[in-house]
Amino acid sequence: MIASMKPPYDITPKILKLISSISEKIGEVNANYLSKQSPQLRKQNRIKTIHSSLQIEGNTLTEEQITALIENKRVIGPEKDVLEVLNAIKVYEKIEEYKFSSDKSFLKAHFGLMSGLIETAGIYRKQGVGIVKGTKVEHIAPPYENVPHLMKDLFEYLKDSEELTLIKSCVFHYEMEFIHPFLDGNGRMGRLWQTLILMAEYPVFEFLPFETLISKTQDEYYKSLALSDKSGKSTYFIEYMLEVIDKSLENLLSYNSRILKDVDRLEYFLNLDIKEFNRKDYMNIFKDLSSATASRDLKKGISMNLLESIGNLNKTKYIVK
Repeated sequence: MIASMKPPYDITPKILKLISSISEKIGEVNANYLSKQSPQLRKQNRIKTIHSSLQIEGNTLTEEQITALIENKRVIGPEKDVLEVLNAIKVYEKIEEYKFSSDKSFLKAHFGLMSGLIETAGIYRKQGVGIVKGTKVEHIAPPYENVPHLMKDLFEYLKDSEELTLIKSCVFHYEMEFIHPFLDGNGRMGRLWQTLILMAEYPVFEFLPFETLISKTQDEYYKSLALSDKSGKSTYFIEYMLEVIDKSLENLLSYNSRILKDVDRLEYFLNLDIKEFNRKDYMNIFKDLSSATASRDLKKGISMNLLESIGNLNKTKYIVK
């Protein structure tokens, strides 16, 4: 892609600091077996993602009602809200089938999310739009005739391998909201597509509901979009989104360290292909574990016939069966 068509933004000290912090946390997430989360945890996080992303758009269904819909139970609620959730469930269940760098995939996902809600699901808008907040016109989107080639350029930018994925995902999210390619569903598409771009390099983002934090900081979300519009660069929005991602990873790490069970830790440790080790080696892998908890884990491993022990007290060696 030619350099002049690259969407404009600045790399600020804040952005550099956040990228460094996020990279560290992703390393920690991967080291702590959190990218291979339990099915229960995956389901919970997906429910949070769908709930938060649609709540931002005014959907009134609760997490409990979304859980019921995922389990094919009947839910009483506004018909439109139920359909929005059912659509989102289908799209997020097939998230790995969408290609982040394909505009065809993008249109297909919009069709999935908005089917039955608007007549133009999966089709770029054919009319001019402005975004109104209260009585004020907040943003006039580019003329509809420009949408196809603006989106084509944006997808070309996604293929730029020299660009950092973390930055690229934020830039796409902002630029897509600016172009406003659809009559409705732009917000949820921006959040879905950012997840997809991030997942291509960091699988953990499939289970990281950063939408929850966006829904809690909606004023800042819209303010960062408005400030970026005003400056003509996505810098403010990149800073905001990276902060959201950093905080979401922090929450995931503290949440998972609380709920990771002895069996999960043992399974992860056994997958490391270590044949013989002591308690200290085990604790080096799970750094926030107390020695008493480590001893209980290892005792459980013996009772489950996964390990056998040789020696006593501090000299105990564990052998993987």
